[in-house]
Amino acid sequence: MVLAARTAPKSRGEDYLVLRVLTGEEVLRLGEAMIEYGKKTGKKNFDRDGDNVKRSAAVLLVGLRDAKPLGLNCGACGWNQCQEMPPLREGPEFRGPFCFWRAVDLGIAVGSAVKTASLHNVDNRIMYRAGVVARQLGLIEAEVVLAVPLSVTGKNIYFDRKE
Repeated sequence: MVLAARTAPKSRGEDYLVLRVLTGEEVLRLGEAMIEYGKKTGKKNFDRDGDNVKRSAAVLLVGLRDAKPLGLNCGACGWNQCQEMPPLREGPEFRGPFCFWRAVDLGIAVGSAVKTASLHNVDNRIMYRAGVVARQLGLIEAEVVLAVPLSVTGKNIYFDRKE
């Protein structure tokens, strides 16, 4: 999965991905911290997703770090020219803004990773919430992070979940 994410196509061939695999105690720590974050903030489903993470064998973290604008001046980020984009600032869960095309790169990389897991019959789910908390815990250094928990059991634990 890490290999698939790393070698996935990227805009102009520039790679701003950071990748990390969590196992064992780090997975449990992340799941427990997600549940606490949900309680503290009142945000929905951090507890549900945290329980899923705690029951996972591993978690792949995929993030963007120091991603420079592509330079197309396309306006997809909300500014007419790339140089108008303000410096990164810390938001409530992630740091931004950043180039839309770098976000597309992140999506392609995560898609490649989960496709690889699926080819090997490993249950998985892309989680924004786990990425938020992994970043806050310092498990990965990136502006934005997505997480992919992994499970191999008789039934996929990431579906038929209670709200």
